Amino acid sequence: MTSLPADLSAWAASPRAPSPPPLATAAARLFSERFGAAPRWVVAAPGRVNLIGEHTDYNGGYVLPLAIDRHVVVAGGLSSAADGRLRAYSAALDRSVDIRLDGSELPGEPSWANYLRGIVSAFCQRGIIPPSLDAVILSDVPIGGGLSSSAALEVATATLLEEATGVRLAPWDKARLCQKAEHDFASVPCGMMDQLTCVLGDEAGALLIDCAGESVRVVPFADASVEVLICNTNVKHALADGVYAHRRRQCAEAAQALGLSSLRAATPEMVEEGGKIADPTVRRRARHVVTENLRTLAAAQYLEAGQFGEVGALMYESHHSLRDDFEVSSVELDALVDIARDIGDRGGVLGARMTGGGFGGCIVALVRSQHTKAVAERLEREYATRTGRAATTFVSRPTRGAGLVELPVV
Repeated sequence: MTSLPADLSAWAASPRAPSPPPLATAAARLFSERFGAAPRWVVAAPGRVNLIGEHTDYNGGYVLPLAIDRHVVVAGGLSSAADGRLRAYSAALDRSVDIRLDGSELPGEPSWANYLRGIVSAFCQRGIIPPSLDAVILSDVPIGGGLSSSAALEVATATLLEEATGVRLAPWDKARLCQKAEHDFASVPCGMMDQLTCVLGDEAGALLIDCAGESVRVVPFADASVEVLICNTNVKHALADGVYAHRRRQCAEAAQALGLSSLRAATPEMVEEGGKIADPTVRRRARHVVTENLRTLAAAQYLEAGQFGEVGALMYESHHSLRDDFEVSSVELDALVDIARDIGDRGGVLGARMTGGGFGGCIVALVRSQHTKAVAERLEREYATRTGRAATTFVSRPTRGAGLVELPVV
């Protein structure tokens, strides 16, 4: 595994965005149309897919995500109004919002703007007051698909404010700021995996993140013979509905019963030891977390060694644990994983699992590249037959984290 540079502050200040995502040019054009001038900055933040390690981040565990080549792009510039507001337009929703830049904003409607309000508030709490800004937001990260569309929006907004204020945040600090915004303004008590992946994504591969030790390693994933196929159930999940928070409380209850500050230090033997965790449901939640940590560490080793069949087997195990012990899967997610398993290694599928918080969203599959098209078509066809719904598939390679996009001069 390759360690990230020790001086993460300097690393974060270096140009991060790769060649401009297609949305960047469109965002710049739309900004010019709406505000009558070219944007001063265009920033992009990727979504993420988690290969394995689900519901472990807020338990101080291990995760293995990669940033995907779907982005939230924000084009911004100084506002001629100079009235201490951020005027932001969402192209996807065809809605605009004005946000005060003095830290006085509270969560409210429209709800999508709470992610922006939270970031602005977090900057203001640190005494970093942005100038008046205009901005347009474009995204091709599926909303509610478990691919971190909210984290990408938060990180993109934070990146724009970094550019506008000239203040650079260290990567972990930036991720914490965005995480706090989601806690305080979207009422989702998430871990930090999503935001950190959007910040630190690397083209070389997946990130093995130790959420307790706050360390990150790049696990190379450059084998062209294997691809990451993402299949969206097109059933949107909503983590703010209370179920996510309930799972987190159950994990905390299990840790307390074991006399631990978090489940990070727990072992399978401790979880199953006679009667320490009295509630069988809480015990199942803990069993998922501790076994998922072991699966994640093993998957990172296998991925680095190019043993993709072993990675795939762990992905199936992870899905079953999420379905049976953590109970966050859905009929639609299970259907896609079952179809992937039916296709099997002979048809090019090495492994598959739900990805993200659950209750909808996407599955992620490791697929042999020569079979990707056929696998995607069969997943879509059989999913429609089983559920009456239409699935959407796409392939992604690892990509870089958030940064300023340099548009080509025309």
